[in-house]
Amino acid sequence: MERIKVIIMGAAGRDFHNFNSFFRDNELYEVVAFTATQIPNIDDRKYPKELAGKLYPEGIKIYPEYELPELIRKFGVDEVIFAYSDVPYDYVMSRSAAVNAAGADFKVMGPQRTMLKSSKPVVAVCAVRTGSGKSQTTRKVIEILRDSGKKVVAIRHPMPYGNLVEQRVQRYAELSDLDKYDCTIEEREEYEPHIVRGNVIYAGVDYEAILREAEKEADVIVWDGGNNDMPFYKPDIHITVADPHRPGDELFYYPGEANLRMADIIVINKVDTANREDIRLVRDSIFSVNPGAMIIEAASPIFVEDYNLIRGKRVLAVEDGPTLTHGEMTYGAAVVAAEKFGALELVDPRPYTAGTIAETFQKYPEIGVLLPAMGYGEKQIKDLEKTINQTECDVVIIGTPIDLRKLININKPAVRVTYDLQEIGKPDLRDALKTIL
Repeated sequence: MERIKVIIMGAAGRDFHNFNSFFRDNELYEVVAFTATQIPNIDDRKYPKELAGKLYPEGIKIYPEYELPELIRKFGVDEVIFAYSDVPYDYVMSRSAAVNAAGADFKVMGPQRTMLKSSKPVVAVCAVRTGSGKSQTTRKVIEILRDSGKKVVAIRHPMPYGNLVEQRVQRYAELSDLDKYDCTIEEREEYEPHIVRGNVIYAGVDYEAILREAEKEADVIVWDGGNNDMPFYKPDIHITVADPHRPGDELFYYPGEANLRMADIIVINKVDTANREDIRLVRDSIFSVNPGAMIIEAASPIFVEDYNLIRGKRVLAVEDGPTLTHGEMTYGAAVVAAEKFGALELVDPRPYTAGTIAETFQKYPEIGVLLPAMGYGEKQIKDLEKTINQTECDVVIIGTPIDLRKLININKPAVRVTYDLQEIGKPDLRDALKTIL
């Protein structure tokens, strides 16, 4: 029987997992191509033969997504699998229309075919949008589990932007591992906060192999989700973080609503800085699709090294890159610190941008007067450094999850903002984790 020809649309994460978990050794299908978007510099390469399996001795080429209609016709494609996250429903269906117009079926894959089963209990931390507060929630969950005597290993949603063969299974336990694996800023932002707390965290490309390695040293696996993607592992406890700064998004972004519907526990984060009406709207959304979920309210209070450096100064606010780009947030911890501690003004970095940072503003013009800490490769890190140093400001406020001063040279005073999760009232995360504790 002739194999069904497939293209997988992705962004170097969910697409590879769907392939590995369902298509790799499936003789009914032939994956003729991947397409890539969202993340710079991940198209025009191959999913390597070393990872693709015996059915793909030459590997599988990765093309830019804008070539998709042409690829469908060129390869006689039967099905296109949509496999990336944090996009509005109209975006998803616009891609569906393009795929259908080119003659192919358009599909999204659900948990039954893509979630792997662990031999250890799994706590999954997901979200309705990028930038909702998954990272600090994950760290809090691990802290509670470790305090109860559990050996915990975190597994992070993939960010394989380099050599995919070398990134098949990665284990991070020391800060030196960040250099060992040549991590981007985006990777460091996720891994470093775990490492400095003594947590072991795995990531990579092949999440079956990653899981089996992590199980060897863990009593509990904590899935540290990325974007608003669904877990790669079947969770025993599914926690979803909602963001009242973007009320309504929890019902209009893919696949965030799926996480909202599947969750056992929903954390409404940032209630200390959100409007009460927006918090109520998020609660209404939860009740409309998942009335049985436990709801926890939480804050993400900020901590500033030296707030006196901010007062009365012209400041450059540097925020987490993905949160500002496809996460569509218009402010973050650096802006909150600037307002709270009396900055004179936020300096617009756009007249000073260099290279790929300028390209980021062209692609995401809604970012405004903030600087996203983009660093998907060495050149972009250098462009970020140049942009910061060219910007005419008094102080740089670093609102990213890592201290950028350790990675780039900043030629003016800089102050770092950090934040952790703080539950408010009852129930709390300890209550949510009782079945595992």
